[in-house]
Amino acid sequence: MPSANYRSLLRTPGAAAFFLPASFERVGVAMTSLSIVWLVHDQTGAFATTGLVTGAFAVADALVAPQLARLVDRFGQTRILPPSLLAHAVAVAGLVSLVAADASDTLLALGGALVGASVPQLGAMSAARWAALLRTDRAAELPTAFALESISNAVAYLVGPMLVSALAATGHPVAGTVLAASLSVVGGLVLSAQRGSAPSLTIGDATHTHDDRSLLHSAVLLLMGLNLAIGIFFGAMQVSVTAFVVEHGAPGAAAPIFAVSSCSGLLAGWLYGLRRWRASPAVQLLVFTGALTLGTLLLLTVGSPFGLGLVVALTGATIPPLLVLFPVLTESTVHQAVLTQAFSWLGSAGAAGSAAAAAVSGWAIDSLGARGGFAVTVTAAVAMTLQSLAGLRLLRTPRGQWTGAEPTTAHKR
Repeated sequence: MPSANYRSLLRTPGAAAFFLPASFERVGVAMTSLSIVWLVHDQTGAFATTGLVTGAFAVADALVAPQLARLVDRFGQTRILPPSLLAHAVAVAGLVSLVAADASDTLLALGGALVGASVPQLGAMSAARWAALLRTDRAAELPTAFALESISNAVAYLVGPMLVSALAATGHPVAGTVLAASLSVVGGLVLSAQRGSAPSLTIGDATHTHDDRSLLHSAVLLLMGLNLAIGIFFGAMQVSVTAFVVEHGAPGAAAPIFAVSSCSGLLAGWLYGLRRWRASPAVQLLVFTGALTLGTLLLLTVGSPFGLGLVVALTGATIPPLLVLFPVLTESTVHQAVLTQAFSWLGSAGAAGSAAAAAVSGWAIDSLGARGGFAVTVTAAVAMTLQSLAGLRLLRTPRGQWTGAEPTTAHKR
C-alpha cells in the first residue's frame, strides 16, 4: 500500500506520541505571526505599528531559537520545554494585555519580541527525536521520517492561517492569538511528557572531540547558506506572485495560485518520502536545486495568471525534497550533541532570508515590475544550485547509511 512506509514509521514505539503533539504545535506556530497581525491592526488600525510588532516577533524568534536549542541539547527536552512553554504563555498574555491597554508602539514591539523569543521549537525537537530513534538500526528510513515532518509543516501552514483569518473575519482576533498559543503550549506539554523518545544526553564515544561538536565548520555553513537562499526564494515568491496578479488585473487569482503551489508541494513531498533513492543526498540536492532553477527561469517568461499557476506548481513540487534533504544532510554532518541547535540555526537562516527578500523584492518590483521580483527568486535558485555544486563532495554521505547498511561510527548512538 502506498502509505505503508509512513504507517510503519508511526507504528514505531514512541513515534506517534511525539510526532502528533509536535504537529499540533506546528499549527500554533503557523498561526502566531498572522494572529499578531490581526490582533494589533484590529486595535490600532495602523499597518506601521503592525509591521513593527510582527518584525520584532520575527527577529526575536530567529535570534533566540538557536540559543533555546542549545539549552535543549545540553539539558534535555523534558527539562527545558516546561519553563519555555510557561514563558510563551505569559508572553502571549502580556502582548494581548498591552494591545487591549492601547500601549505605545515601543511596548507593543517589546511584547512581540518576547512572544517571538519564547516560541517553542518543537519542529527541531521532533526532528532530533526521529534521528535518535532511527539512527542506529534504521538510518535508511530517516529521509522518510523527515518527509513526514515536511508534510506536517506544510499542512500546518495551510490550516493555521485559515483558522486565524476565519476567527479574525468574525471579529475575534484575540481568539486567534489565544488559540495559537494554546496549541503550542498543549502540544509542547504533551511532547515533554514523552521521555522515552527524547534524545539521550550521552556525549558519545571517546573518539569524539570538542571540534566534532562545533557548528562552525564548512558543511554546516554551506547548509545555512542553502537555507538562507531558500528563505529568499520563499519571501520573494510571495511578494512577486501578488505583484504579478495585480499587474494583470486579477488580484483574486493570488489565493488559487498559492493553493496550487501548496497542493503540488504536498503531493511531491508525500511521493518523495515513499521512495528509497539510490543517489546520495548530496547528488539529489544538486538535481533538485537545478530543477528549481529551471522552474524559476520560466517565471520570467509567463504572460498570464494561468501560466503563472502552472509554473508555480512546477517550482512548488521541487521544494519539499529540498526541505527533506536539508535535515538529512544536517544529521549526517553534525554531532548528535548539537543536532537540535543545528536544526534551529538552519531555520533561523531561512527566516532571515525570507525577511530580507521581502524588502529586496519590493524594491525590485517597484523598479522593474513583477519580473523584477521574479529575478530575485531566480538569483536565489541559482545561488542554491551553485552552492550544491560546490558542496557536492563536502556533503557526500557514505551511501551505506541510506540503504540500510550499518552506519558509520560517527552516526552510532
